[in-house]
Amino acid sequence: MLSVGLTGGIGSGKSEVSRLLAEHGAVIVDADKIAREVVAPGTPGLAAVVAEFGEEILAPDGTLDRPRLGAIVFGDPEKRKALNAIVHPLVGARSAEIQEAAGEDAVVVHDVPLLAENGLAPLYDLVIVVDASTETRLDRLVRLRGMTEADARARMAAQATREQRLAVADVVIDNDGPLERLESQVADVWRRLDERARETPRA
Repeated sequence: MLSVGLTGGIGSGKSEVSRLLAEHGAVIVDADKIAREVVAPGTPGLAAVVAEFGEEILAPDGTLDRPRLGAIVFGDPEKRKALNAIVHPLVGARSAEIQEAAGEDAVVVHDVPLLAENGLAPLYDLVIVVDASTETRLDRLVRLRGMTEADARARMAAQATREQRLAVADVVIDNDGPLERLESQVADVWRRLDERARETPRA
């Protein structure tokens, strides 16, 4: 089994790389998706968040009101720390379950947006960074996601720098070009990952 960390700045195309790797046969562990699942209605995670922040963080249908919770924790490091203390262990446990259930020859790809920011590179056998220039990322965020340029620049500035991400990379996928070029790069990376996974004894 091979445990791979996948990261990339907003607008780099990390989600597309994740999708392509899944098509090749990778087991994807999506941290953002799991973070939503562990605070779904009826979960101990949601109960813990409500106990910490109060009923007002619930939407009328009983789901977590993410914008409201975001507004509470965004400017308050202590509150953000309290939220992370609830959610991160749950995400970690669920991620470990998914990895444990994968086959011995599996390539398990952990899709982690803030891998560089949180110093998580040592957790994986190798780290893939999806890289694109600032201009390319800005264009995608404005043109494809409908952000204003100011909002896009602010979101990019809140993340690790390109240099910080590249510093933790074992493999870099350059996504400045067209989709066809990305597909061939991912296919090449997949062949190497698959080969290595078959050679790596299960821990």
